[in-house]
Amino acid sequence: MFHIALFEPQVPPNTGNIIRLVANNGCCLHLIEPMAFNLEEKNLRRAGLDYHDLAKVSTYANYSEFAAAMQGKRILACTTKGSQSYDKVNYQTGDVLLFGSETAGLPADILTSIAPGLRLRIPMMPNNRSLNLSNAAAIISYEAWRQLGFDGGT
Repeated sequence: MFHIALFEPQVPPNTGNIIRLVANNGCCLHLIEPMAFNLEEKNLRRAGLDYHDLAKVSTYANYSEFAAAMQGKRILACTTKGSQSYDKVNYQTGDVLLFGSETAGLPADILTSIAPGLRLRIPMMPNNRSLNLSNAAAIISYEAWRQLGFDGGT
């Protein structure tokens, strides 16, 4: 399947919603620290309902550790600064969908390390800042899965 990675997530219910998402779509979730909460946070557990045991979740001390673990996988930056519409990409099994924090997005050094054609955006109305993180993760991960005929495994 695919991998969803959250860089320094800040809002526990968003991460909880994404835990529920990956339990249902078969993606693996990767959390890159520091996070503004711990995985036992009440709001995170409430948003994830009883899906925590069904989700594959890994944590990393920093981006370098995460990048080393993902070596050989294609990393796609999901960002409002992307030049490629998310629905124009040919997704491949094992792709990593990398999302920035809710408050700051992805830092410039990470963005520039990813080829412009792999910096994805979701179309929005002009002058709007961004979608909710868990909504964006759902939109892009389901498009990727749809392209594989809702088949696949990690």
